[in-house]
Amino acid sequence: MLDQPILSVRALSYAPSEGETLLRDVNLDIEAGGFYVVKGPSGAGKSTLLRLLCRLILPSSGAVLLRGRPVNRIPAPELRSKVLYLHQSPLMVEGGVEDNILLPFTFKANAALERPGRERLLELMRELRLDGVDLDRPADKLSVGQKQRVCLLRALVLSPDILLLDEPTSALDQDNAAVVLDRIAWLHREKGQTILLVTHGTQVIPVDNLRTLSVRNGTARIE
Repeated sequence: MLDQPILSVRALSYAPSEGETLLRDVNLDIEAGGFYVVKGPSGAGKSTLLRLLCRLILPSSGAVLLRGRPVNRIPAPELRSKVLYLHQSPLMVEGGVEDNILLPFTFKANAALERPGRERLLELMRELRLDGVDLDRPADKLSVGQKQRVCLLRALVLSPDILLLDEPTSALDQDNAAVVLDRIAWLHREKGQTILLVTHGTQVIPVDNLRTLSVRNGTARIE
């Protein structure tokens, strides 16, 4: 018997307004530990699909299942700790860099999780080329690229079951984008992280079993 997909999409449709259907009757199975690059033309619904998967927006019809459980029946704090969406525009809160990285641990759903210490945070920051950034530095003083990497680091310390990454390298130069993609690939290879990555870029992602999730013409399929 085959293992149950970690995430399933069944007859999913999304109409943002009357008379406009962006996604229609989408059926997908996302395997645990898979790495999926989400591709398609601008406006096809790539970001929308990711937001539907983690219930940031609701479908017009159909269902999303996390290990067989409809996501609309999973309490939001629990779902957010298991399926984490990283927006392409970095979202920061008032405070320092450390405050932003550790933000998920202030939520009740994550209260039992062990917070990484400052040494571990500094190690992770070095890996993402943030070693010149002080943990106490006000987050609003960071560049867009630095904010994007801080948001990625915020996702990494929580260790969710699924990472939904919406163009995480869009504000980075080629060298730093390669560093971030290499770190994401390491999570997949060494930690078995399930990853869906939206990208318009042509960077090489060092993953052997890379798959493409193509979104176009109102539907989505895995190639």
